[in-house]
Order: sequence, then structure tokens, then C-alpha cells
Amino acid sequence: MDMLRRSLDSFVNRDVVAARQVWDDDDEVDALYEQVYRELLTYMMADHSAIRRATYLLWIAHDLERIADRTTNIAERVIFLVTGTLSQKKVAAS
Repeated sequence: MDMLRRSLDSFVNRDVVAARQVWDDDDEVDALYEQVYRELLTYMMADHSAIRRATYLLWIAHDLERIADRTTNIAERVIFLVTGTLSQKKVAAS
């Protein structure tokens, strides 16, 4: 929720520095999601009775990662709004 609050604050204040910080934090969220994903898959392979519970946890982790992606989208748009240029990650992804 901190990323969302900071991305909205960067929009309200037209703060490119804060927007870039939100944007950078997305990499950490992505890494955490990958870690949780691998750990849950390993857990499911070791204990088949945990598959249902672990699947719910996978969906929760996925949804949280998507929230972080959406907050990053807000930050990218703030950067464009203020600077008039696309962010480097956006250009690299194209």
C-alpha cells in the first residue's frame, strides 16, 4: 500500500523523483513474487495435501504483484506528464 500511496502523492505533487522511486521499487516486488512463487511450488511438490491452500496463496501473491505493477504504471505516467518523455524502462520494453 505504501507504493500506491507514494505513486498517488507523486501524481498530486508532480514529483518525478518520487515517481522514479516507486518505479524502482517494482523490481523488488517482482523479485519477492518470484521467490514466493518458487517456494510455494516446492511446498506443493513436497506436500500434495497443501496444493489447494498454496494455490490460494499463489493467487494472492500474483494479485499483490499486479497492484505493484499498476502503481508503477501511475509512476510512469507521472514521469511522462512532468517531463514529456517516456521512461527508459518503457522505451526498452517497446
